[in-house]
Amino acid sequence: MPRGVPKAGFRKTKNKTKSDTVAYYEPIQIETDTEISQRISDRFEILEDLAIGSTTGEIRSLIVSGPAGLGKSYTIEKTLNQWDPNGTNYTIIKGYVRATGLYKTLFTHSAPGQVVVFDDADTIFFDDTSLNMLKAVCDSTENRTVSYLAESQLFDDDTAARLPKSFEFHGTIIFITNYDFDAMIEKGHKLAPHLLAMMSRSHYIDLSMKTKRDYMVRIHQVISKGLLDNVGLTHVAQQEVVSFIDANKDTLRELSIRVALKVASIRKLKEQKWEKIAKITCCR
Repeated sequence: MPRGVPKAGFRKTKNKTKSDTVAYYEPIQIETDTEISQRISDRFEILEDLAIGSTTGEIRSLIVSGPAGLGKSYTIEKTLNQWDPNGTNYTIIKGYVRATGLYKTLFTHSAPGQVVVFDDADTIFFDDTSLNMLKAVCDSTENRTVSYLAESQLFDDDTAARLPKSFEFHGTIIFITNYDFDAMIEKGHKLAPHLLAMMSRSHYIDLSMKTKRDYMVRIHQVISKGLLDNVGLTHVAQQEVVSFIDANKDTLRELSIRVALKVASIRKLKEQKWEKIAKITCCR
């Protein structure tokens, strides 16, 4: 391996001996766009398989980690809608969730075949009471008992019936989060012990998108599958949108499927000066 001055495509490492520390440079494995696309496609394909397993009850707890706006929620929701178009057997919870609300939701959807999705509801990870409930329902044991032994009594919002102090949960839980559990655990985040406990009880999939390049490959991937077809743009106009995102990826406020749709809508709105509008509204 080369020694001395580092070259492009190499990273510095050290070989320690008793008498000296010698710096070496070993080659960095650089993925092609095709390899990145295949890696991401494989993970989304596995995500669909796991989502289907959640609807059959084979998967009792699933954690999906990945950056915002790149398709993880869409994949889960599409699978659930295909399984249950009427939405009677699943519920999707977004935003802030208190422990009492969590207990009521779990009780209401505790029957076999029910699926509860927490999408971007990460506040539940910062509450000890909520975390303990989640650990109970995600447990791998046959009996998953959830308890809420507070002095105050809880009531069902629809029937006004008094809720029991404990119950058996037989459904499935899916967490969709922007948190990278592996990275947080490695850094010693204060939630690390709880995240480890959740991962131990659940199937965990990281969609493996960490860099701007990953994001761009994913955006290209989704556009190529017809993301912008419903916007009403010609193929040429769609390519102009893609070129704009490529050219401005370092200044766009976000790299996501949502920004592609925003730029496409601007392209359709004002054909003559759409790029100027897009730069002002979508770029820093």
